[in-house]
Amino acid sequence: MTEYVEVARAESERGELVLRRRIEERAADALELRVNGVFVMDTKETGSEVELAAAALDLVDDPRRVVVGGLGLGFTTQRVLADPRVEDVRVVEIEPALIGWMRDGTIPHGPALLADKRLRIVDADIVRAVAEAMSTYDLVLLDVDNGPGYLVHASNEAVYQSDFLAATKKIIDPGGALAVWSANPSPELAEAMESVFGNCTEHRYDVLLQDRPEEYLLYLSRR
Repeated sequence: MTEYVEVARAESERGELVLRRRIEERAADALELRVNGVFVMDTKETGSEVELAAAALDLVDDPRRVVVGGLGLGFTTQRVLADPRVEDVRVVEIEPALIGWMRDGTIPHGPALLADKRLRIVDADIVRAVAEAMSTYDLVLLDVDNGPGYLVHASNEAVYQSDFLAATKKIIDPGGALAVWSANPSPELAEAMESVFGNCTEHRYDVLLQDRPEEYLLYLSRR
């Protein structure tokens, strides 16, 4: 039997954001993030979020400056900060409530994560943040929803298309890389990244999501 206890709720122009605790028999409790009723992530199965950072970091010799699109529950950012080569991390998150929950301890591991002096949280849309970027970076990691095949917000469709990918390429230094998380296979995304960067590799990652086997994907391109 599984029970749910609401921890926090917020409304924005994009809809409803809910953080709830999932209580399961014979298993540790987990925090679960939902947007407009859609499961986004939890604190139990974090492997693919961690791998998004790890796989990208492995591609770059000197990843000093990193952009993470999407704060989520912080596990991608946590893995980026665990790399001693990293000197500057910008996390772009559109939902101020989620940032607040990380800062005030509603998400218990949040304050310690955000205390890292290398980290800056930017409350903005990732498309606009990339367009207005005044610096270049060694890595850009994108996990803004559930991927091109399962959008949380319809407006996020632009994130997976050639125009935005080309804008992203402009802020990545030579030798740097782009990594994108997806809940479903997306040959269209792979083709778009290939056309912009001249290369794209697909990594498949098996996960067990609430006792249900799933396969998540990472798409990576080098500049």
